Amino acid sequence: MDQSTIPHWYAPDGDVLELVEGEGVRVSDADGNEYLDFLSQLYSVNAGHSQPAIADAMAEQARKIAYVSPSKHNDQRARLAGRLAEKAPDSLTDVMFSVTGSEANEAAMQLARDYQGASKILTRWRSYHGSTYGAAALTGDPSTRAAVEEHAAVTGHAKFLPPLDYGGPFSADTPEELAEQAADHLEWVIRNEGPDSIAALFTEPIAGTSGAYPAPPGYFERVRELCDEYDILLVSDEVIAGFGRCGDWFGIQTEGVEPDMITFAKGVTSSYAPLAGVIVNEEIAEHVGEEGMPVGQTFAGHPVSCAAGNAALDAYEDGMLENVRDLAPHLEARLRDLESVPEVQDVHGRGFLWSVEFGRPDGEKDEFLFDPRVDEGENPVAAVRDEARARGVLFGSGRPDTQVLVAPPLCTEQDDIDRAVDVLEASVDAAFGANGGD
Repeated sequence: MDQSTIPHWYAPDGDVLELVEGEGVRVSDADGNEYLDFLSQLYSVNAGHSQPAIADAMAEQARKIAYVSPSKHNDQRARLAGRLAEKAPDSLTDVMFSVTGSEANEAAMQLARDYQGASKILTRWRSYHGSTYGAAALTGDPSTRAAVEEHAAVTGHAKFLPPLDYGGPFSADTPEELAEQAADHLEWVIRNEGPDSIAALFTEPIAGTSGAYPAPPGYFERVRELCDEYDILLVSDEVIAGFGRCGDWFGIQTEGVEPDMITFAKGVTSSYAPLAGVIVNEEIAEHVGEEGMPVGQTFAGHPVSCAAGNAALDAYEDGMLENVRDLAPHLEARLRDLESVPEVQDVHGRGFLWSVEFGRPDGEKDEFLFDPRVDEGENPVAAVRDEARARGVLFGSGRPDTQVLVAPPLCTEQDDIDRAVDVLEASVDAAFGANGGD
């Protein structure tokens, strides 16, 4: 390991891969080994690696004017804001830029509290909204929240249970029954916490690193109704689900529900440059216009990043979203073939964001094969990913690490999908023994 660099998400016994080149769906390490990047690095290089148009747009903007204070206007910034509002649900009209997804969620939290005159924020258990102090408090994943809050806690948050089919707390015979039970539970939490104390509810429309699980049919319609009934803002965290990842510009659009705010990051520039932000409805925008904005971030809406964002949107408009919609059924079908393996207990996701969840073949449904939150020893699910990497395909890990996440760039072709899933199947066999552990 390079001793001068401290990697993020670093474990002392881990093997840190050094990547030096990338093109399209492929990346190469320092030794010249090539990999299919089926996690888009951090579910973020949506347009694929080494897109010349994005790199050229960044260079052109840097030569024109590299930096403009976020307290001033800039043509690239204004153009991108207009395009984002245009692609978002109709009720969302204005954009406040930020730098990272964590900071976008913190900005949305600040906007919601100021607009509502209330302080409490609701988020789901097993969610991920960032790792800065405020965003970690939003996060329902205990490994992240506990690590950040070990020395300082943040108040004003409450958690509710996610509408999980596999590994979740509810017992339902149908997706519709699951949606009803989960929504009833959410209403109980709202009433228990006190509706007047709640400013907003933050949720990922399709879970990201917490497992790529979508909500059952009807769930988000009921969530929207509850937010309206109890005067709670609905915030859709699109840091992973946005920009074509789930087959539409934003994941919440695949649910047919309009939120009051959308937070975004990652895919807005295909991660060619840091950029994030919040898209808000007209009422919140008018409130900020009347009250002002007393805080800011030096690099929020950086012109070079906004140039990358405009170029990335051009790439997505040039057939990439259609490619996701065309190939998502094939990716799903190939991944569902793995359900014949006894250790593969559930496959779930949407678009180009999927999870393969592992459980005990001789245990109860929802009994994880290895649960790192309570089990000790080597995690066999990690061994699946290690084996896949050795065979030339990179996959992601989820929270908790009971699963393999599959999230290729939007420019992925069918042959890439077939090779990646073939490698995943071979890696499962290698980790558990051919034919599911015989």
